[in-house]
Amino acid sequence: MSTPPSASNSTPRGNLACVGLGMTLGSHLTPLARSHIEQADVVFAALAHGAAEMWLQRMHPDVRSLQPYYREGKSRLKTYREWVDLMMTEVRAGKRVCAVFYGHPCIFAWSPRTAVEMARAEGFEAHLEPGISAEDCLYADLGIDPGRFGCQHLEASQLLFYERRIDPTGYLVLWQVALVGDWSLTRFETGPAYRQVLVDVLSADYPLDHEVIVYRAPTLPIEKPRVRRLALRDLPAATLTGEDTVVLPPATPLQPNLAVRKRLEALDKEQAFA
Repeated sequence: MSTPPSASNSTPRGNLACVGLGMTLGSHLTPLARSHIEQADVVFAALAHGAAEMWLQRMHPDVRSLQPYYREGKSRLKTYREWVDLMMTEVRAGKRVCAVFYGHPCIFAWSPRTAVEMARAEGFEAHLEPGISAEDCLYADLGIDPGRFGCQHLEASQLLFYERRIDPTGYLVLWQVALVGDWSLTRFETGPAYRQVLVDVLSADYPLDHEVIVYRAPTLPIEKPRVRRLALRDLPAATLTGEDTVVLPPATPLQPNLAVRKRLEALDKEQAFA
């Protein structure tokens, strides 16, 4: 006579996949991300446009938007914690959960990383599937090779709140400049006076007439990248949104490290005669 399965073996085991939709709707979704969406019991969506949610609904009958949890004056961190609670409630109920995020699920995305860490800590299978990010699009649309001069990425407010060392011989990419200086996490933009503080900090390493690039990746197939070039001094007056990224090209040439070069030349000679 067979033994009936135990409750732990018969209970469905939930799992979680947080995937990136990429930047441009319909163009950047990987086959593996699509598979996670199609095989899920529940799909949560944190996307930039209603059109993206409608497109996602063609792939799955149960898509639940996370956008309504944003509120004016409400801390974004509180919203992101609510998202994690929503995802984990379904995972603990034994559901296969897929959460779809705009761009890449690890880039400026607190909730997917936190949810995956929590799920793994509780013994559930959890996975992060990369998507094509704004950074990837930026390199291609601006023709930047980060391996040529190096590339430093900073969240703009972090540059003001902390002592950071800037290397003006490489590219500097500043994220979320539109809300630079916001401590509260309740605003979606600050204003010219806050960006002037940013310019004052940057002016220690860059001349005020140094060209900066304001870049926005396309999110719909009919759109093109938005690229604006202006002087650093004019950045406070520029119109910016949360989707805009600011790039400062190198301002000074690379300086040869003569002492290290001599050491390497000596090693080359040793190897040649070894």
